[in-house]
Amino acid sequence: MPSDPKTQADWSLFTKEMTKAALKLSFQMNRQYTLSKDQYTATMHDNFMALSMAVRDRIVERWIKTQQGYHKKNVRRVYYLSMEFLIGRLMGNNIYNLGIEKQAAEALDELGMDMEAIREEEVDAGLGNGGLGRLAACFLDSMASLGIPAHGYGIRYDYGIFNQKIKDGFQLELPDEWLRNGNPWEFERPENTVKVRFYGKVRSDQEQNGTVHKWIDTQDVLAIPYDFPVPGFKNDVVNTLRLWSSRGTEEFDFDYFKSGDYEQAVYKKVLSENISKVLYPSDERIQGKELRLKQEYFFTAASISDILRRFRSENSDLKDLPKKIVIQLNDTHPTLAIVELMRLLIDEYGFQWSQAWEITKAVFAYTNHTLMPEALECWPIDLFEKLLPRHMQIIYEINALFLREVALRYPGDTERLRRMSLIEEGQTKRVRMAHLAIVGSTYVNGVSKLHSDLLKEKLFKDFYELYPEKFNNKTNGITQRRWLLKANPRLSSLLHEKLGEDWVMDLYKLEKLSSLKSNKAFREQWREIKKQNKETLVRYIKSSMNIDLNPDSIFDVQIKRIHEYKRQMLFAFYIISQYLRLKHNPNEFIYPRTFMIGGKAAPSYHMAKLTIKFINSIADVINHDKSVHDKIRLVFLENYRVSLAEKIFPASDLSEQISTAGTEASGTGNMKFMMNGALTVGTLDGANIEIAEKVGEENIFIFGLKATEVEALKSRGYYPNQYIKQSPMLQEIFKLIQSGFFSPHDAKLFEPIINSLMNYDPFLVCADFESYCKVQDDISRMYLDRDEWTKKSIVNVAQSGYFSSDRTIREYAKDIWKVASL
Repeated sequence: MPSDPKTQADWSLFTKEMTKAALKLSFQMNRQYTLSKDQYTATMHDNFMALSMAVRDRIVERWIKTQQGYHKKNVRRVYYLSMEFLIGRLMGNNIYNLGIEKQAAEALDELGMDMEAIREEEVDAGLGNGGLGRLAACFLDSMASLGIPAHGYGIRYDYGIFNQKIKDGFQLELPDEWLRNGNPWEFERPENTVKVRFYGKVRSDQEQNGTVHKWIDTQDVLAIPYDFPVPGFKNDVVNTLRLWSSRGTEEFDFDYFKSGDYEQAVYKKVLSENISKVLYPSDERIQGKELRLKQEYFFTAASISDILRRFRSENSDLKDLPKKIVIQLNDTHPTLAIVELMRLLIDEYGFQWSQAWEITKAVFAYTNHTLMPEALECWPIDLFEKLLPRHMQIIYEINALFLREVALRYPGDTERLRRMSLIEEGQTKRVRMAHLAIVGSTYVNGVSKLHSDLLKEKLFKDFYELYPEKFNNKTNGITQRRWLLKANPRLSSLLHEKLGEDWVMDLYKLEKLSSLKSNKAFREQWREIKKQNKETLVRYIKSSMNIDLNPDSIFDVQIKRIHEYKRQMLFAFYIISQYLRLKHNPNEFIYPRTFMIGGKAAPSYHMAKLTIKFINSIADVINHDKSVHDKIRLVFLENYRVSLAEKIFPASDLSEQISTAGTEASGTGNMKFMMNGALTVGTLDGANIEIAEKVGEENIFIFGLKATEVEALKSRGYYPNQYIKQSPMLQEIFKLIQSGFFSPHDAKLFEPIINSLMNYDPFLVCADFESYCKVQDDISRMYLDRDEWTKKSIVNVAQSGYFSSDRTIREYAKDIWKVASL
């Protein structure tokens, strides 16, 4: 810290400057005056906090100016509602977007500290489960970088996605205490607290202008907002992610406190705060279902209230809402926002139904993220009426008017009415949230070409026939600033050297790489970078798992949520087949591979958790068999998360995207692999189709049944045993598992897997197995020609421009949101 009084007095000026000297001074001042530490007493975490604050200081000034500009210009704004924002670590992303990575590293170096070591102190903010939450984070980055006025809204979970530990091959879930040591990136805004109501009853009074409904005798919860700045890339734009935390309306019941019943005194407070306690509580029991529905209403009600507050600070007439706001629903979780806006317009602001409904429909847009009917949210009506009685009334009215519209269009078609109703009839009546989202939105989009087509042709065919103008496609994308510039600095440096730096904001600039693939020296540079990235991952796995890996082997990787439709089981069966081939005919083995699998299984998803145990049991056999030690290795990567993904993607050679055709909406992991030069082996599913179109069929490895063939096979009757009988390898694998080879202490451990695959095989693992093995042999032979493989890798990166979230957001802005960059 400088001793000169004038320099100290002018310290505030240094928070605006981006120089090495200013960052160094800011770091020292924050460490001393905010944290009350010096170089002798500061821990590594203190140094992380001090650096974060120095970076944050530079963001805040731009943040305030950005928000002032939005208010002064009264711009049309995008409000992005999502239950998940998988933002990961923020320091590196913020440093890169400010453009101060060199200055920050040099400032720390002069202070005797290492930037990478300090960055490792940050805990991932695991506020999401997988692709949905990571997509939302990428979209926020792109909206800020493109200068689109936008706000994100979600929940500030005390505990995000659980920390995964593997013990004896089984997944154990531990709390994700990401807030334990404080979070330098958030700002509490208690002045914007919102009261959210639950339960109670509805009183209907007849007044001069008609029936007036009042929601009374409610149990109330406070929604406390925490704001995270979202800086754009080197453009001085900083948008906001607002996350809500629940708190009791009273700290404790004083009557209980006086009587000495201290637990009961704080009971309501604890119950209220459970709402934002954990991401996706298990909904196997009714208490879990109720808590999840509470979460959805809690954050949507708070967000709608906040959106109206912002609107009314600059505008006086709520009829103008569609001119100034658009609300994007990221999947069905925020669909209650539609009903909440209707409730407020009618009950609080006195609008007539028809006018309120037209305003509401004009404001909302809905993104669907699933093709599986069983994955579409439905809520029991008795639970809905208990928790949100007024909202249930509004849903009944929306449904009645909607079904009248359908009946007029298709007279006498009662079956169509049943299919399209917002209320699913049956033993348990349920509210169909996807139907509500479609009816209450102006636009509905899928997230890949195949997905959007299947929505129109299959899942929502009736709605498409009624509202064809609503449906469109917006293929997902990822931000290259996180997944290439930050995650792969070696490759980024080479791209800067050969192409300049414009690709960071225009990923289509990478197409120029195609002309370099024939350059021998460039290919050698490319291979050297991949080798170095692999060695970095090898060192990490050695230090964290004490496993030695061969960086010269093919790094064959599948990292994603553990789910039957993603078919980790198909990959596992292929790995077993390679082990058996090595044991039977070692001379037929083509090239060494390191298989890596990572991902978390939902705590209540028993088959997925058994899959993790199965994979680890296979690894235990293979990795302890010295006869195959130099040929194949299998590693289950514990606690897969964003920061680990940033190490894996740059090091990967082969990307496993092997879901059953017609089940994956899009996928974004496939794009991250592609952008880092890994080749895809996959089915024609989700965005794999568009990747294949961009890179050409010679630069991707496609196998298996197509979506139409899957449907045809299932419709005529699928019998997995027919495929098992035709495959000697499958037969041997099943016999090996049944014999207890992978579970010597419990031969029946994997019986549920065997029974499912042999009798049902819902995702056609057996049907696609032989095709998958064949293409994998082709891959091994192709890898022997390293020059040819490198050319393919270059082409994949060169053609990744389309898969930037910047392109996706531009399409949303033009076609759905009708907003322009500032």
